[in-house]
Amino acid sequence: MKILQTPENALSHSSVSAIIHAPIEKVNIADWLLNLPDAEYQRCSTQHIGAAISVTFDGKPVSLNVETIGDALMVQHYVADVHRPDYCRMLSISDSITKNGRTKVQVLWELKVTKIDENTCLYTNEIHATATPEMFEYLKEHGINLADAAASRQAASDAHNHEETPNFAKSIENKALTGQYNQPF
Repeated sequence: MKILQTPENALSHSSVSAIIHAPIEKVNIADWLLNLPDAEYQRCSTQHIGAAISVTFDGKPVSLNVETIGDALMVQHYVADVHRPDYCRMLSISDSITKNGRTKVQVLWELKVTKIDENTCLYTNEIHATATPEMFEYLKEHGINLADAAASRQAASDAHNHEETPNFAKSIENKALTGQYNQPF
């Protein structure tokens, strides 16, 4: 299921970029992401709890991520819609668990790299969170309006994205240059 984000259901949109000091020909975001070790994911943000790789029944790659965004524990089930060396489009109907209970939120995660020059690239980490029908029921049940939920999610998502993106870029750079994870940031 894919929900088109509109002003009536948007929770957040965050886009952060960082420099990768490697030629674009050596960068492969799909390979980096779809082989990302749990420990490497965890060291890219203090809010990252765990990650694993799986597949859907029809063989599409899945990135499973557990993290906190603000006061919500998020369990993300990112299915790779597109997975190329320069671009990954990952879509998840994620579990959001807070002190008030559990609901679902759609998260679109786009990872892209563009060439700056022969030795550098620009990495962009873009995240869109969209309310699902379950989320609207949850908000109604708890007397929370969408504008307040969106403001809280936007602030939390931006803070999270500003922490993880430079570390993701450095991890991608290390993988491009050495073929390995767990290299110094």
